[in-house]
Amino acid sequence: MTIGSLSGDLATSRAAAGRSQRRRLGRFLIIGSTAAFILLILAQVLQAAGVAQFGFPNWRPTLYGYVTWGVLLAIGQIMARGEAGWRALFILPAGMFVAAFAIFPTFAGLLIAMTDWNLSSSTGPRFNGLDNLIELFQDRFYWNALGNMVIYVLMVAVEYAIAFGLALLLNAEIRARKLWRVAFLIPLMLSPVAVSWMVGKSMLETRFGPIARFAKSVGWQSPTFFADPWIARLSIEAMDAWVSIPFMMILLLAGLQALPKEVSEAAKVDGATGWQGFWQITFPLMLPVSITAIILRIIFKLKLADIVINVTSGGPGGATDTVSSFIYREYRDRSNVGYGTMLAMFYLVLIIVFITALLNLFNKRMQRMS
Repeated sequence: MTIGSLSGDLATSRAAAGRSQRRRLGRFLIIGSTAAFILLILAQVLQAAGVAQFGFPNWRPTLYGYVTWGVLLAIGQIMARGEAGWRALFILPAGMFVAAFAIFPTFAGLLIAMTDWNLSSSTGPRFNGLDNLIELFQDRFYWNALGNMVIYVLMVAVEYAIAFGLALLLNAEIRARKLWRVAFLIPLMLSPVAVSWMVGKSMLETRFGPIARFAKSVGWQSPTFFADPWIARLSIEAMDAWVSIPFMMILLLAGLQALPKEVSEAAKVDGATGWQGFWQITFPLMLPVSITAIILRIIFKLKLADIVINVTSGGPGGATDTVSSFIYREYRDRSNVGYGTMLAMFYLVLIIVFITALLNLFNKRMQRMS
C-alpha cells in the first residue's frame, strides 16, 4: 500500500468523522432548542395559570424564544441533514408561520378556556380546570344552538340543488346569458350585515315592510316572520341562502363549462334523454366540484352569526340561535371570556370531527363511483 493511498484513506476517515460530528451537533441543536422552548412555554403557562411564579413580566420571552428556536432549528437542520436540510429551509418559514398564527393561539385559547375570567370582575382570570367544560354540558341554550346548526347545515342540500339548477340554466344557450350571470351574482357582492338590515329589518318588517304587506294582501292576517320559531328559522335561512347560493352557483357553473362537450353529444347521439344525460353523465362528472362546493358552503354555514345577531339576536326563545351568535353574546352581554372561549374550543373540535368524517364519506363515495 502506497503512502498516497494511506493519506487518502486518512482524509476520507477524517471527513466522515467530521460529518458524523456535525450531524450529532445538529441533532443536539434541534432537540436541545426544542426542549428549551417547550420548557419556556410551560413556565409561562404555569405562571399565567397562577400555579408558579418565574418572574416573567409578560409573554415577550416566549416571542424571543420562538425566534431563537427557529434560528437554531434552521442551523441544526443544515448540520444534521446537509443538502436535505437546505431544502427543508424552504418550508420552515411557512411552518413557523402556521405555528405562530394557528397552533399557538389555539393553545392560548385552551389556557383561557380553563379559567374563570369575567371582564366585569376585578379579580382577573383564575384557573378553574374543567369547570367550564362541565358547565357547557349542562347549558341547554348551547345545545339548543347546536341543534339549530344541524337544521341550518341540512339546508345546504336545498341550497345546493337550487345552485345546481341555476348553474345549468346559466350554462344553457339562453338570451342575455351574461346579464343573468351578473344579476345572480349581485347578492354575493352584498355584506350579510347589509342584507340583514335591508331584508330582515326593512322588507320583512311586520307593519310597513313590502313583503309583509304582500303577505297581508294574499290572506295572511298578521305576517310575523320572527315570532314563530320555525318561520323565524326559515326566514334566517332564506336570507343566508340568498347571499350564499351565488357562491355555489359560480363554482358549479365553472365546473359545467369545463366538462368535455363530446361526452354529452355522444350521449345524445346514442338516444339518451335530457334527464339520463344529466344523471348518468353530467352529475357524476361534476361530483368533485359538487363536493368542493358543498364542503365550502358547510364551513361558511357553521360560521353563521351576523344575520342572526342583527335580525333576531337568537330569538324567539333561542329558536334561531347559532353557536357563533350564542358565543358572541356570551362575550358581549355577559363579558364571560373564560366560558365563552370554552364554548368556542368545544365547537372547534366538533367542526374538525364533522368535516373530517364528511370528507372521508365523500372520498369513499368517489372511490365507489370510480
